Amino acid sequence: MAIPRRGIQDIRTLTGKVRRALLPHEAYLRISHIEMEKARKTLESEKARQLVADIAARLVEIEAEKEVLLQGLRDRGSDPPPVRSGPPKKIGGFKVRY
Repeated sequence: MAIPRRGIQDIRTLTGKVRRALLPHEAYLRISHIEMEKARKTLESEKARQLVADIAARLVEIEAEKEVLLQGLRDRGSDPPPVRSGPPKKIGGFKVRY
């Protein structure tokens, strides 16, 4: 019965046994990476908040402009068109015969 040959994968080492938190330089490097990511995410969050505020302000402007236009139509005595909610209905496309 032959003894199985061993390769480099069979060599026992201490790799992975040392905790990364115990190495001070790696812990400080990880802390600096986390702080940089935090700074980037904070900027992203502020930009997103500003974008939402800009969208809300524009929605208020749109409603105000719509009311001005509808009031102008009421003053002229014409009935405003009915306001539909939801997406427009599809009436159907066109067909081309060859």
